[in-house]
Amino acid sequence: MEELLNSTAADVTQLKYALDTFYFLVCGALVMWMAAGFAMLEAGLVRAKNTTEILTKNIALYAISCIMYLVCGYAIMYGGDYLLSGITGDGFTGAEEPATYAPSADFFFQVVFVATAMSIVSGAVAERMKLWAFLAFAVVMTGIIYPMEGSWTWGGNSVFGMYTLGDLGFSDFAGSGIVHMAGAAAALAGVLVLGARKGKYSKDGAVNAIPGANLPLATLGTFVLWLGWFGFNGGSVLATSDVENSNAVAVVFMNTNAAAAGGVVAALIVARMLFGKADLTMALNGALAGLVAITAEPSTPSALQATLFGAMGGALVVFSILTLDKLKIDDPVGAISVHGVVGLLGLLLVPVTNDGSSFSGQIIGALTIFVWVFGTSLVVWLALKAVMGIRVSEEEEYEGVDISECGMEAYPEFTSAK
Repeated sequence: MEELLNSTAADVTQLKYALDTFYFLVCGALVMWMAAGFAMLEAGLVRAKNTTEILTKNIALYAISCIMYLVCGYAIMYGGDYLLSGITGDGFTGAEEPATYAPSADFFFQVVFVATAMSIVSGAVAERMKLWAFLAFAVVMTGIIYPMEGSWTWGGNSVFGMYTLGDLGFSDFAGSGIVHMAGAAAALAGVLVLGARKGKYSKDGAVNAIPGANLPLATLGTFVLWLGWFGFNGGSVLATSDVENSNAVAVVFMNTNAAAAGGVVAALIVARMLFGKADLTMALNGALAGLVAITAEPSTPSALQATLFGAMGGALVVFSILTLDKLKIDDPVGAISVHGVVGLLGLLLVPVTNDGSSFSGQIIGALTIFVWVFGTSLVVWLALKAVMGIRVSEEEEYEGVDISECGMEAYPEFTSAK
């Protein structure tokens, strides 16, 4: 009888291990699909003459993120051998008890988060940055900058040996600050060094709209991101093989969806009040803002609270986009507002429903992340500008970076012969 009980317990343990590993991998695949969402969203919101280049950036940055996080990023963030961590030896090949899922599944889930942070930068610097300068920055961002701030947060390490953010009451469930605000901070540094697109701002201070080429594509990208976000937030529960974790996963999915819906409606209403029209681009950014706002803590709010939090993000993003334009900070897709400004909002909303966090801890954590990522990114952008230049020429910008950077157009049938 005892032997039978031991055998049954072992079978249950193995089943839980298999289920949690499979759940982790499926959620990671959903987050990876967000790379397609970012690519479609950005391709839809830039002009046709810059489409091929931005698609190239998106697939290349994903590949670079995967390689750099494997080579050194994961080790910086969670400890271990730095060079070729997980390739040499058996660091990612299996696990012994009491691990609840495969180490390689954890790596896969973490690496797609890194790519998400880097994707945020892509849209903000679109239409005027040199492709290879962007990719050079991606190497540093995904290999060093992001993993370092990740080691202070999810990694649990002290900040330069001074303090641990967790002990101060900092909490970020799935990365409103760690992923989204970090990506926006890097993007802001790049935009400030790069400057605005030609024609975006007039000498008299007027802001000139530069419409995207394909709003159906941008809308598709937003829906893809909305879908992928269930893996982003849901996977951060880290397990689903027991009743408690299954219930938590269901709540996170419900709240994630509710927040996105609240963001869309609020952004539409604010746009209608300000512009007298239903602005689709604001609605799309409202959905993403709602998702970012709930990402810091999707497990403790009620569904109604999640909807209201998302609505706050959707309303805020409209005002943020308009404010950045007044400051002549040119962000073609609104990435800095969606992921940075609303990412901060998400962090500040955590203590409303999570007693384990504090407003002071959230503020200190946000400042730590922003100062580190913005400061180091600014140094890297300035170094790249000095060494290789980061902006294309005026002529190349006018003709479109598709030709100068990639040698091909995304929509050649619509281009008249010369």
